[in-house]
Parts: sequence; C-alpha cells; structure tokens
Amino acid sequence: MVLQGGLLTRREEPVPLKSISVTLSIREFVAGVSATLNYKNEEEVPLETFFVFPMDDDSAVYSFEAEMDGEKIKAELKEKAKAHSIYESAISNRRQAFLLEEDKYSKDVFCCSVGNLNPGSNVALTLKYVQELPLEADGALRYVLPAVLNPRYRGSGSFEDSFLDMKTPVVPLEDLPYTLSMVATISSQHGIERVQSNCPFSPTKYLGEDKTSAQVSLADGHKFDRDVELLIYYSEVHTPAVAVEMGQPRDNPDGFMKDPSAMVCFYPNIPEAQSPVISGEFIFLMDRSGSMQNPISKQNNSQLRIEAAKETLILLLKSLPMGCYFNIYGFGSSYEAFFPNSVKYTQQTMEEALRRVKLMQANLGGTEILTPLQIIYGKPPVEGHPLQLFVFTDGEVADTFNVINEVKRNRLRHRCFSFGIGEGASTSLIKGIARVAGGNSEFITGKDRIQSKALRALKYALQPAVEDVSVTWELPAKLSAKMLSPEQTVLYKGQRLIVYALLSGTMPPADATGEVYLKYTFQGKSFDNRVTFSLQPKPDDNFTIHRLAAKSFLHAKDMGFRDTPANDKKDVLKISIDCGVISSQTAFVAVSENSNKPVQGPLACRDIPRPVLLGAALAMPQYCSRGGLDKTHAFRHRLKKMCMSLKGTPPQMQGACCPTPSTNLETHCTVFGENHLVQLISLQNADGSWCLDENLAGILGKSLEDLQAAVPVKDASSLSWATVLAVVWLHSNAMQMKDEWELLEKKARDWIHIHAASIMQELVKAAIALTKSSVDPAIFAI
Repeated sequence: MVLQGGLLTRREEPVPLKSISVTLSIREFVAGVSATLNYKNEEEVPLETFFVFPMDDDSAVYSFEAEMDGEKIKAELKEKAKAHSIYESAISNRRQAFLLEEDKYSKDVFCCSVGNLNPGSNVALTLKYVQELPLEADGALRYVLPAVLNPRYRGSGSFEDSFLDMKTPVVPLEDLPYTLSMVATISSQHGIERVQSNCPFSPTKYLGEDKTSAQVSLADGHKFDRDVELLIYYSEVHTPAVAVEMGQPRDNPDGFMKDPSAMVCFYPNIPEAQSPVISGEFIFLMDRSGSMQNPISKQNNSQLRIEAAKETLILLLKSLPMGCYFNIYGFGSSYEAFFPNSVKYTQQTMEEALRRVKLMQANLGGTEILTPLQIIYGKPPVEGHPLQLFVFTDGEVADTFNVINEVKRNRLRHRCFSFGIGEGASTSLIKGIARVAGGNSEFITGKDRIQSKALRALKYALQPAVEDVSVTWELPAKLSAKMLSPEQTVLYKGQRLIVYALLSGTMPPADATGEVYLKYTFQGKSFDNRVTFSLQPKPDDNFTIHRLAAKSFLHAKDMGFRDTPANDKKDVLKISIDCGVISSQTAFVAVSENSNKPVQGPLACRDIPRPVLLGAALAMPQYCSRGGLDKTHAFRHRLKKMCMSLKGTPPQMQGACCPTPSTNLETHCTVFGENHLVQLISLQNADGSWCLDENLAGILGKSLEDLQAAVPVKDASSLSWATVLAVVWLHSNAMQMKDEWELLEKKARDWIHIHAASIMQELVKAAIALTKSSVDPAIFAI
C-alpha cells in the first residue's frame, strides 16, 4: 500500500530517512563531527531500513545513539558477531534496535540499520567522530564531508556480505528524497585568515575581533553531487605543538583510556638537497576504466579525468632525470604495459612512451587494480634504482583491503604515491596504499589539478632519503612515554608529522615540563627538532586525543575483517572496545529498553536510496549489484536519453557508453587543444633541451625564419637558442602553473649551463628582447 503524501523511493515506497544534519567543530587541525540522521515511518507497517553511506578513512567513530519517542538509547560497541546477534534477537522479539558498522571490504563505507521502526514514529540517530585534518601544500587545512558514494567495481571475487553489494536503490540527484545541512565552527589561537568551500556556504562570520573563532553554514539545497569540502587558512600553521589529555583511571583501570595521552605535531625543517636523486625506477600505474571518461567534477569546463591523466603523464615523463628507469601501466578489467620491463630513460624510450600516452583512452572496462600490482611487484628490481610507484585512480574498487595488503607485503622494496581522482574516490584505498608504503596521498576534486599534485609527489620521490628517524622523550623520573603511532621511517620536506603516545607512571606537579625530540639524518648531517611542553593534562569530555591515538594504532594493525592476522585481531578488538572507536572487528548496537510496547504487525524492509552521479550511472553494468541489473536498467535508459537530448551525446559520456576508436597520431593538435603549455612541454627532449623547429616557433608565435635570424651568437647551437627561448616562454606565460613545470625547467637550465655556459648571457638577453618579455635574467643563475 502506498500512502498519500510523504517521499517515495523509485519503487514508490515512502522513504524513512528525511534529513541529515551535521555539526562540525574544528580546533586547530582536529575536527569533531556530530551527524544526525532523522527518520520518520510514514507507512502503516513497522519498518527495517538500511542506509549505506561514505566516511573518510581517517574518521574515528566513537559514539552512536538514538532518540525516539522521548527515549534516548546510547549504543554499545561490541565484537561484530555479538552485535549482530543482539540486533537480530531484538528484531525477532519485536523490539526496536539500531546497528552501525563499517564494511568488511573497505573502511570508508558504513551501514546504519534501523529495525522495527513503528508506524508514525520519529527517530534521530546521531554518530560522532573525530579526525586529523590534512595539510595542503598552500598551508590550508582540508576537511571533507563525504557525500558521494560511487558504485565500485567488484571484480571476480565474492562480495555478497558487502554493503556495496546490497540492492540499494539509486536515484538521480534531483530526485534524492532527503536533505543535508551543516554548520561549522572553527577556532585557532593563531587567527583565521579565511575559509573556502567547493559548495555554496554562508559568508564567514567571525565570533570575535581577534578572528580566532568563526562560523559558516552550508547553503540549503545541497544536491549530493560532490563531497562537501572546507579549506581553512590560519595565520600560522607551522608551529610545533604538544597537547596532553587527561585519562580515565577510574572507569578504565586496566585499559587504553587509563593514562594521559599526548599528541605531538612536528614540522620538520628539512633543508634543500645539495644534490637531487638521479636514480630510481619510476612506475606510473594509470586507471583506464570507463569511469575515467567522466569529468573530474560537475563544475563547468571541468577537465575529463583521462585527459588530465594524460597531461600529467607527459609532465612526469619530461621531469624524470636522465639515467633512471621507468614504465607505464594502464589498468581496467585488464591491464597494458608500455614496455615488458622497466626501461632506461632515454630520448628514444621517452618518445615511445609519449606516443603511447597520446593514444591512451578510458577503454579498459572495470577497476581491477590488484593484478597489475602483483605483476609489478613480481618483476625483478633494477639494481641501484629503488622502486617509486605512482598510482592514479578514481578509486572505485570494492575490496580495498586486498589491495592495501598487497602493497603492504612489498613495502620494504618501494614507496607508493597515490592519487584519488574525482568525487567519491575511496579514501580507504588512496590513503591506505600510501600509508603502508611510506608515500603520500592526494585527492583531486573540484578545481584541483592532478598535474600539480603529481609533480609535487615526484619532487618528494626525488628527494634524498631522510634516514635514522627517531622520536625520543625527556620526562621526569617515574614517568614514561609509550609510542602508539607506527615507527616513522619516511619524512618529506614541507610535510607535517603527528605522533601519539600514552604517558604512564606518576604525573609530576602542575608546573612540570617535558621535552620531545624528532631526530633524523639527511645527506650525512644530523638534525633534531625539539618541543618543550607542559605535563599538566587537560580534560576533554570527548577524549579526542585518546581516540585519535587509537585510530592511529588501528590504521597500523586493522587490515580488515577477514585479513587481520590473529594476534593483531586481538589487539584491534581490545583497543577498539577500550576506547570506543569502531573497527572492522566491532559494531555499535542499541536496543530499546521499552519492552512494554512490542512492535505490532509484519516487518517491511526499506533501503534508503543513495545518489549516483550521471557518469557513474552510465557505467553501471560493470559495477552491478547482486541481482541489480534489471532494477537499474530503466534508470540507466533514462539517463542515457537525458545525455542524448543535450545536443547529442557529450564527449565525456561517450567513453562510458561505448569506447571510441583509437586516436590517430595526426590528431595530436586536438588532443590537448590550445594548451600551449602542454604542447611546449611535449616538445622537450629527454635531456632537457628543445629543438629549434616549426612546432616551437608556432607556440612562440614566430616564424622559424625569424627565430633563426635572431640567434645572437654566430655558430651558436640551435638547441641552446631554442632551450633558452622555451625557458623564457615558461616564465613569461605559465607562472601560475610553475609547480607543474619546475622540475623539467630545472633540467633545461642544467642543460644550458653544461652546453652553453660561455654564451648564456647573450642568448638570454636576445631571447627576452625577441619575445618582449619582462623575465628577470637571474632565473638562469647568470
């Protein structure tokens, strides 16, 4: 029976979830979040509902409670099987029950189950979590509220007990029957310069004249077409600090929460390398699944993911040092390698790789990343060239734990840098593979450019290794620090390092202080960063530092419901329950104590619809849920018609519907359109030089004859003249993208110093005059 009024699913059933409201509190670089799901049963029968939603991989979920018909129920964190047993028993006994758990295959997917929701009843379910905020290259702290959960490719494995395999209805964004609201309060002792967002927000409201506190709120009508992102800029973010938090000795006499906890934030002052790394085996693993044909975001003129990926590979290829080794793999349902084994970086191998990059398409089907990783790790290492792996993907992989474990098994022989492209990329996958292999992870959404973030990672990879990293404590007698964070082996210039510890023993008087040291060796020199801090612990009702510390520990030990080793599983279970932070081995469960009013009538199941982005829906045959093809067919047909009505099928949809034939080399001029920067970079030789030819002349807006006639020194090499002209063009026309061409430009300047040092001054002066540029000749270090 369908009731009149109320919101309906696509199966014309009322939707119990009405709204999601989020309260966000950010203090310095830690976010505390309270999210409330508001349900109402508008049917005439009791309901059991399931809501599958994304969470950031770094979220430490520590509280789950229900408020219903005047009754408040706080959920308990139990071993997962026991929590399920309690929930099922309550349902069968017609009692109202609630269950919150993370997916068995991925830490960033959760399911909230509501059982025996009476007709006419309202219930508000609130979950709370804390997380560290990552530091961006420009000094911003980045908070993301995940709102997009894309379908994920499941490969050939069995995922019948995964939430991603539930027959959850999907609807177009405009038909989504629930709303999202968010209010954020931000505070910092250093002052708040500004707050930016990728979504419409209210103007920033400062809560005091000193601008140490501010508030913003999400505008009404968020369409769930993107994750909600905040970028917070403080007046100062690179100040080392230590915070000590009081424990719970009475309530937790033998557990994790008993002792005070410490959170230490370092900003290592690593000097510039005197001599950059010129060796290494660089492997670029590029997602070429159908979903890579979608735009990076829904913003106007957003670049297609595959086109941004191709530009990025060109920049990376041109920025590699001579003498290193490299290879490029593309993956989807199958994989392709440019070369059978990694090859030495020469002009010939670079040109062959460049030719193949220009032909790349998003035409390899699903997102089967595990097999190419195993193939890469199975290749013999290149002696004297440590492996550096760069993974680019939209992250639509179901079994993230299998992939992370494969990377972890090979962590001693390589570093892994990962890039999540587009809305809804799996934070569990992208952060997980970088974390276990000592690399760095980046996410590209909205107006972000994958090019700049990839080149920043290459700079990290080319840094000489920081060695002998250690953290030591100087504390009063009878007090010791037990480190909870994994041993740190990798540090990068410009990055922040956060470590956690428990302080056990006798706490000294209130005015006592301690010191903590970060020590490391870099290019034969020893360095240490020290912080002096107060040993007086501060109370916090939410035990934020304890829970972040527990999450740090769980990141290192928790490898999923199936794959966590037995010894680690015991530790994961104990820490998770002690500190109340959910893990793969635990779940929150709550049962109504109101046993006087058992639920009457047969129980009906309702799945809460979730949004799906247009491109993801068109690619859904390769992501289908168990038994879900027939149910999504009509929806896909509707979307396809929608695409066709918009002046024909948009280019970004064609690859998702049916792959187009391979691009001919003659179409190179249209591959990157009018992007003169990419065209110029494509012309650079492997050694850093440019040739003086018609292609370069066209980009410079001159004829080849004019360039040849303007050579200022008789018998000067045309390569030298062309290279100086190219470098001047970069500084005149592309300074806003300097972080993308910095490495290849340095390679060019090094080439000039080697091959044209004696005439460099004349060449530079003439190039500046010819191009009418205002570039400072000092950029050539004359």
